[in-house]
Amino acid sequence: MVPYDDGPLGWDGYGSARQRARERTGERESVVCGTARVAGVETVLVSFEFGFLGGSLEERTGDRLVAAWDRARELRLPVVTLIATGGSRMQEGMRALTQLQRVAGRSALNRAARLPQIAVLRDPTTGGGWATLGAGADVVLALPGAQVGFAGSRVRPADADPYAYSAEGQVAAGQADAVVPPDEVRTVLGRWLRLLSPGGDGVAAGRASPYGASAGGASPYGASAADASPGATAGATADQDATAGAVPAGSVPAATDQAGAAPDAADLAGAAPAATDPSGFAPAATDQAGSAPAATDQAEATPAGVVPDAALPVTAAVPPPYALGAAELPASGWEAVRSARDARRPRALAYLEAYFDWREEISGDRCGGTDPGIRCGFGRHDGRTVAFAAQCGTAVRPAGFRTAARLIRMADRLGIPVLTLIDTPGAANDAAAERAGAGAAIADVFAALASVRTPVTSLLIGEGGSGGALALAAPGRLWATPDSYFSVIAPEAAAAILKRDTDAVRDTADQLRIRPQDLLNLGLIQGIVPPPASR
Repeated sequence: MVPYDDGPLGWDGYGSARQRARERTGERESVVCGTARVAGVETVLVSFEFGFLGGSLEERTGDRLVAAWDRARELRLPVVTLIATGGSRMQEGMRALTQLQRVAGRSALNRAARLPQIAVLRDPTTGGGWATLGAGADVVLALPGAQVGFAGSRVRPADADPYAYSAEGQVAAGQADAVVPPDEVRTVLGRWLRLLSPGGDGVAAGRASPYGASAGGASPYGASAADASPGATAGATADQDATAGAVPAGSVPAATDQAGAAPDAADLAGAAPAATDPSGFAPAATDQAGSAPAATDQAEATPAGVVPDAALPVTAAVPPPYALGAAELPASGWEAVRSARDARRPRALAYLEAYFDWREEISGDRCGGTDPGIRCGFGRHDGRTVAFAAQCGTAVRPAGFRTAARLIRMADRLGIPVLTLIDTPGAANDAAAERAGAGAAIADVFAALASVRTPVTSLLIGEGGSGGALALAAPGRLWATPDSYFSVIAPEAAAAILKRDTDAVRDTADQLRIRPQDLLNLGLIQGIVPPPASR
């Protein structure tokens, strides 16, 4: 066995400390890398060994991480990191700290290659490991009670609130997506991999879908809506447009898919590295005790695995959901408003449950906020993954808009079609919302929808309150349910601005032409979706 030296700084006792760590853990460094299958999806797996000097990062760790990310691009695989680290290894000084730049650079290359990255935060996840591998992942899962934060327990202020540095606190602050119990990590991680990974379709379950009309056949939305009138259910304006992205009825993966027995703390991903030597992907030229390649390693000019935009496959749009509420069109503008505001009208959750076979949600804007008024995530519909951003009928706060923008950009990068459900009286307009950047957050969603290459389908399912609703409406791909309305301003507010009395609100609603059939005649929507034929 080659003895460890005292590192690039000649830190007295560092070599013997590494030797003891190896004897205690059986590992030669603080990370183990390999390929594995989780829920049937092949992935590059990176696991930290906290028992090896606190899972700290240094040059040899950097070599392994860089090689792992490179291997993922070569094989076009997702990367899953099981993190437990205190940060950079101080015994190697700045040579250790600069490994964060190398890791961030490789992570950026994999993002450019449109490959997903998922992090599982174990206890603890602090310092640079959190600020790169953890917070930089597409989806961030955390174990209950895990210490998570940039500042470790010995360097934060003495009076700091410990909740802010916990897994639960990070989820509440919009910095992580979910807290997942250890015995559920394997299943949840497997579901995310099946949703986001290239070729991660999983096993088909074999049941027919009510959305399964053939793209080459009749439209699921029936006859033309050009002559829409009160009491009649209008269809899409063109059969070909209505069925864009529709797929034949077929099999879908089982929602109850399990990946195996509950994992222990050392095997959270539920799979051991396959056919990988103990050193993982570490470059052969780097021995245990020798110096690692220079920290100034640069990404290659034409990175392997990065897909040029021109070579991207065309993603088909998905059809809008069927209407779950009233089938009759409103006779007046005010009736449309009352129908949309009816507490009995189906909201976003009902539409998501009807449309998706199963789904997982993201949470938070990564800027310190969450908003229960919007649900975002990915689900399986007719055998394909679809991203969704669904307003829940309340005023949307800035964090909600930023979360939606995050979702849309992630879906675009991964080549996944998007469904948005619109239902809000408008954007939150209180002082707290203004201080949180309401205008900038709405602008961010507009920009995201305007720039995406992946197709977006939008359905107005209730209230369409001005810009807060329009922000999630895909230009040229918007449908409406019969119990909805869309307006530049609420009728009550319009009447107040025009100095009309309250009795004039109904007439104002008619003047605004906000009914679904009005929107169709004005060319603002593609069609009015009916209930499913089985109703």
